[in-house]
Amino acid sequence: MGAVRLFILGALARGGPMHGHQIRRAAQVDRTELWADVKPGSLYGALRRMADEGVIEALRTERVGNMPERTVYTITEEGRRELSVLRHTILTTTKLRPDPVDLALAYTEDLDEVTLRALVEDRRAALVAELASWKHLQEHAGPYLDGLEPLGFDHVLIRLEAEVTWHDRVLDKLTDLLANRGEQT
Repeated sequence: MGAVRLFILGALARGGPMHGHQIRRAAQVDRTELWADVKPGSLYGALRRMADEGVIEALRTERVGNMPERTVYTITEEGRRELSVLRHTILTTTKLRPDPVDLALAYTEDLDEVTLRALVEDRRAALVAELASWKHLQEHAGPYLDGLEPLGFDHVLIRLEAEVTWHDRVLDKLTDLLANRGEQT
C-alpha cells in the first residue's frame, strides 16, 4: 500500500485537487504501473481509505455532462507530512525483499536434477522474455520519457539482468550442489 499512497499523495501535491478518474489517468500518463506497484484499479479504494484517515479530503462532488458524479480530493497538511515521510522512507530504505524462489529451492530434496533444472530453465526463460519485453517497451517509450522516468526503466532492466545472471549461476552449479546436498549436516 505504500507505493499507492505515495502515488496518490504525490499526484495531489503536484497536480492539485483531482477526482479519482484524473488520478487514475495521471498514473497512466506517468506510466507509473510500469515501474511501481501501483495498479490503476487499486486507486479508488485507497482514495476512500485515505480520506477516512484524513491524509486527503473530499473538496466537492461534481458532475460534468451526463458523466457520473465524481468526488474531487485534495491533500491535507497531514497528507503532506505523510508524503514527506513516505518519500524519505522509500528513498532511504535499501533492504531487498526476500524472493520466495530461494525458499522453494531449499525444499527440493524430492526433485531429481532433470526436473529441477527444467523448472529453473523455465523460470530463466520467462525472465529473459520479460527483459526483452521491457527493452522493447523502453525503446518505444524512450522519446516520451522525461525527468527521472528513464532511470525507472534502467532500474527494472538492471534488476531483470541480475535475475537472469543469478539463474545462470544456479544452472551452472546445480549438478555439484545436488551431489553435495546430503553431505552437510
